Amino acid sequence: MTAGSDGDVPPIVVIEDVEGGAVRIVRFNRPDARNAFNFALYDAVTDAMGDAAVSSDVHVVVLTGTGSAFSAGQDLKEMAQLVTGEATPEAATGFRGLLDAVQSFEKPLLAAVNGVGVGLGFTLLAHCDLVFMADGARLRVPFAELGVPPEAASSYLFPRTMGWQRAAHLLFTGAWMGAEEAVDAGLAFARHPAESLLAETLAVARTIAAAPIEAIMAGKRLLLATRNAEVAAARQREDDAFVELLGTAANLAALERFGTGAAP
Repeated sequence: MTAGSDGDVPPIVVIEDVEGGAVRIVRFNRPDARNAFNFALYDAVTDAMGDAAVSSDVHVVVLTGTGSAFSAGQDLKEMAQLVTGEATPEAATGFRGLLDAVQSFEKPLLAAVNGVGVGLGFTLLAHCDLVFMADGARLRVPFAELGVPPEAASSYLFPRTMGWQRAAHLLFTGAWMGAEEAVDAGLAFARHPAESLLAETLAVARTIAAAPIEAIMAGKRLLLATRNAEVAAARQREDDAFVELLGTAANLAALERFGTGAAP
């Protein structure tokens, strides 16, 4: 199964069902752009999450990437288009739609972080129930150097998960976090050799999928209830700050510095 494909164009999301469909792999498939999120990828992943949410066959979803990256975050070319007005305001709703889908997803959501995760490729992990990382995978959030605020409720979820000072260091400096540190910080559950990462992740997914889905979903709803209001409030604060900072001199200079490719 694929999503976001048109004729002979490779699908922007590759979907694979295993265990008779009980476990669904959603694979970001823009390897030439290090799986950076453009408007099309936002929409395709949102649609895939929505389909998995309503499918009675799907019990667990695993997010991963094609190639050497999990995701390089926001495609800076399209961020620049938002600044210049080349993109319509409606195009920017893809980011919010994806977060809405992830935040409200009532089934177990796992991540197999196969490579670099930058920006949203990092903040998305805080919304996953279990994160598994390849030994060589690295994460960073370059928001400050891009002249924009934290996103995806990371201003709340990062300190809640890893403590204030570690979160502040990552958000303010854009420092890299390796797999071992991510496990130590509680952001990832385990790390594995790259060649066995997906197999190890799927082994856990199969164990979860074998339990009655009603009980698993009840547990997920109860977990989400402990933070949903705070996550929604954090996202709104971040969105307001983003509107204030997008297009400022610092943001424009950063976009020029990093060019029009994927996030640094």
